[in-house]
Amino acid sequence: MRTQEFIHPVNSALLRSSTEGLLAPWTTEQIIDEATARALAEQKRGRYASRLISSGPNLQMRARPPAPPIRMPHRWGVVLAGGDGVRLRELTRWLYGDSRPKQFCSLLGDWTLLEEARRRAERSTPAGQILFSLSRDHEGYYRRYLADRPSQCIVQPFNKGTAPAILFALTHIAQADSEAIVSILPCDHYYSSERAFTAALESALGIAEQRTGSVVLLGAEPDRPEVEYGWIEIGEPIGGQTGLFRVEGFQEKPAPALAQTLLRSGSLWNTFVMVGRVRAFLEMAWATVPRLMEVIQSRELRSRPGAEIRIPDSIYEQIAPMDFSRRILAFATDRLLAFQLKNLEWNDLGNPYRVLATVVEKNGELPDWVRLWPAALESQPWGARAAA
Repeated sequence: MRTQEFIHPVNSALLRSSTEGLLAPWTTEQIIDEATARALAEQKRGRYASRLISSGPNLQMRARPPAPPIRMPHRWGVVLAGGDGVRLRELTRWLYGDSRPKQFCSLLGDWTLLEEARRRAERSTPAGQILFSLSRDHEGYYRRYLADRPSQCIVQPFNKGTAPAILFALTHIAQADSEAIVSILPCDHYYSSERAFTAALESALGIAEQRTGSVVLLGAEPDRPEVEYGWIEIGEPIGGQTGLFRVEGFQEKPAPALAQTLLRSGSLWNTFVMVGRVRAFLEMAWATVPRLMEVIQSRELRSRPGAEIRIPDSIYEQIAPMDFSRRILAFATDRLLAFQLKNLEWNDLGNPYRVLATVVEKNGELPDWVRLWPAALESQPWGARAAA
C-alpha cells in the first residue's frame, strides 16, 4: 500500500513535543487559515448542501444519477444501514459536529457511505427491490438519502445487532417473493474497484441460483494478520468455479497468533457480503435461532402505501442483541460457500487509521482535515495498530 508514504505511526508523546510531521499540532493562525481556505473552497464547489443534513420533515432528496434498469425479477437486496458507528464516532463527531454514524458521512468523497452502498446494490438488483435496514434514532439522517424509497425502509426501534435486522428484512422479502435471490450488503465498506466488486457479486448471484440450498459469502484476500476482522476458514475448492470453496469455520477478531495462522493457512477476511435464496437464509436461521424466528414471524409487518415499514417496539423488546455471524453462520457452515474476491482491496472503515489509509489509496494524499483533527494526537489504540 502507498499509505505508509503519507502516514507514519502515531505516537502521541512525540507529537506533543514535535512540530514536524503530517499530524503535528498547528498554531492557532494555521488552523484559522486552513479552515478559512477549506470553507471558501467548499462554498465555491457547492458542497455545504451535501455535507450538512437537515433533520426537518420536508427533506429534499439529494440529486443522484438514475439507476440503470435491472430486469431480474427475483433479485432482491438488503443494505444494512442501522449500525451506530461507535468505533468511528470520535472522528465523525469531529467532522460533522453531531453523533451521526459513519454511513451518513462523506468520508471518502462527495457521496455518503449509504449513497455509495445504494449505488453498489443498484448495479445488480432492481432499484425497487432493495430494502434498507435502518434504526429509528437515525431518521434525521437517512430520510434525506432515501426520500424516494420510503416503502423500502425497514426501521428498527433500536439497534439489536445484525441478526434481527437481516432476518426481519429476509422475512419481508419471502412474503413478497418466495423465489427471491437476496444480496446482503453492509453499507459502510470500501472496495478499491467497484467494477471488480460488481463482477464478483454477479458471480455469487449465479452460484446461488444454481446451488439453491447454499449461501455464498464473499471473502477478501488478506494481506496481513488483521485482528479486528472476522475470518473465514476455507476448505476444499468447489470444481467448476474458480475461487469457490467450502467453509470450515469462522474466527471473529482473533488473537494475534491465531491471525498469523489464519493468514498462512489461506483463510479469507469475511466481508459480510452474502448471497443466497431467501429460503436458504431462512432455513439456516430456523436451524440455529428458532426462538428469534418465532418472534419475527409472530406478527406480519405492514405499512401504509408509500410509508416506511416500522418494526413495533413490542417485538424488539422480546429480542436479545444478536450477531448474525456468531449465532447463525458459525453454526451452519455446512450450508455455506466462500467466494474469493479478486483484483480489489476491501476495507471496513472500522477505525480512523483505516479511513485515512483508504483516502490515501483512493486520492493519493491525505485530506486537509487530518492536520486539524485533534483526536489524531490522542488516538493511541489505532495509532499503535498502524505501527504494528
